[in-house]
Amino acid sequence: MKPCHLVKPVSVTRVSGRYLTHQKGLPSLPVPPLQQTCERYISALEPIVEVDELKHTKELVDEFQKAGGVGERLQRGLEKRARSTENWLSEWWVQVAYLDYRLPVVVHSSPGLVLPRMNFSDKQGQIRFAAKLIAGVLDFKMMIDNETLPVEYMGGKSLCMNQYYEVLSSCRVPGLKRDSVVNHAKRSTPPKHIAVVHNLQFYVLEVYNSDGTPLTADEFCVQLERICSSSLQTDMEPVGILTTQHRDAWGRAYVTLTQDKTNKESVSAIQRSIFTLCLDGAMPQVSDETYRSYAAIQMLHGGGSQWNSGNRWFDKTLQFIIGEDGTCGANYEHAPAEESVRCLFGFLLVRTSLKVQQELAQDLDMRVMVFGHFGKNVPKTHKMSPDAFIQMALQLAYYRMYQCCCATYESASQRMFRLGRTDTIRSASSASATFVKAFDDPSKQNIEKVDLMVKAVNAHRSYTTMAISGQAIDRHLLGLKMVAVEENLSIPDIYTDTTYAKALHYKLSTSQVPSKTDCIMCFGPIVPDGYGVCYNPMNDHINFAVSSFNTCKDTNAAHLAQAVEGALLDMRTLLEQSPRAKLVKERWKGEFMRS
Repeated sequence: MKPCHLVKPVSVTRVSGRYLTHQKGLPSLPVPPLQQTCERYISALEPIVEVDELKHTKELVDEFQKAGGVGERLQRGLEKRARSTENWLSEWWVQVAYLDYRLPVVVHSSPGLVLPRMNFSDKQGQIRFAAKLIAGVLDFKMMIDNETLPVEYMGGKSLCMNQYYEVLSSCRVPGLKRDSVVNHAKRSTPPKHIAVVHNLQFYVLEVYNSDGTPLTADEFCVQLERICSSSLQTDMEPVGILTTQHRDAWGRAYVTLTQDKTNKESVSAIQRSIFTLCLDGAMPQVSDETYRSYAAIQMLHGGGSQWNSGNRWFDKTLQFIIGEDGTCGANYEHAPAEESVRCLFGFLLVRTSLKVQQELAQDLDMRVMVFGHFGKNVPKTHKMSPDAFIQMALQLAYYRMYQCCCATYESASQRMFRLGRTDTIRSASSASATFVKAFDDPSKQNIEKVDLMVKAVNAHRSYTTMAISGQAIDRHLLGLKMVAVEENLSIPDIYTDTTYAKALHYKLSTSQVPSKTDCIMCFGPIVPDGYGVCYNPMNDHINFAVSSFNTCKDTNAAHLAQAVEGALLDMRTLLEQSPRAKLVKERWKGEFMRS
């Protein structure tokens, strides 16, 4: 088969060092005080463990932090590391959270992003949109190459921009026990091509002319038409399925696969590509009501081996996905083909993966809900953080379903620090537990319930501020444990305590992904008996993606979505019926009118 487009690779020269200058001006991630973290750890456990368990854990924590004890030694080691590295956490976090993680990246790790449905429903419309997308991404890449990407700010403070410089031309590489990530953009001859996959067949598409200028959208249309015409066969082996396996199994298969020179070169071409473009066939026709849920499934795992799961390379950091029916979005691997490869892989590798991916796809229950009754405007009217308000609705919904509170994870960005990653906002607090237990109690007056709601919302907002400023507990505890590992010390008892396992068993794994675009990100639960909940609060509505596993009889994504809807409505009703809340609302309106 002739190449889809063949040009001589050229280098793109960076014109300035403003990126490095900006990065060096950012503060380093602090190491929180040991006693502070220990106290906050106990507080975080109070709503999710029994009294006798908490008493035992307090004894372990007291022993851990006592003067001259192991905690102080580990703290000194962590402070020493902080003085000698750009960020004491980032390398460890990538290793522990991603590269050592052995479950499939599909569903368990990589999120999907669903964009608004596009106005086309045929191959030509798909190609035209894809061509414009390629051109747009290359414009973005030019800003990265020239270091002209505008610096982002939060609360008046500039944020770390490093992750933007890691997302293109990078790929995860499977290992036998630990994976690795390679960024080819930092090589002396960075890639000049993207990988395009259509009908399960991979192609390399060169995207630059010999003078270094990118092809135009019209030229991309021509090349994409050639790719689609040359990949009409549909009985190909779905080689992309290999990347959906358990990481140990994929690591072993990868070794066998790349022993062949041609296979190795083909895989390398995919890995080195700037990004992957997945041109999908149409998914099953569904009602408008369920369309977004099906779109979320397509972005998250492709719908199974009978649909588009083989039309992916899930190790690739960034995959843009465009369906022939106008469904569009992306799949993102967190840790950072001119010639089809359809004949390069044996049936035995592929067919084992087919069964695994099909089981994984069938196990995921995904529900996308557009909560149309109100958006972030309502909590703002009552002077409440929209994120904290939604998180308390999640707490109330879960409590109504299970009559208990659970460890809840919400991602907090630490990008105000150099090479900042994330920390955990623990949404389940003593204040939230008191609030949800009182909400449906008929013996409680509305004004008391509103006061408890305000306290719970404020507690969440306070923890959020603490997390983004580097003072939360989870990454600090991880850092102390990693010091013990690196110094070959015995792991302290607080880490082998069953309570610590409960604290990390997040039955609610949540994330707010706010966007001006009416889109929604989705991901799977991080524990077998848990939920994944992602939401995008718009002005007058909220997009939710709720997931669970069908094999767990105690969870149901649709039921939780309904419970969240009910909780949000009931919380608004409570606020509107409360004299105290009405007073706050009137004051807010007055301030707004005066401004």
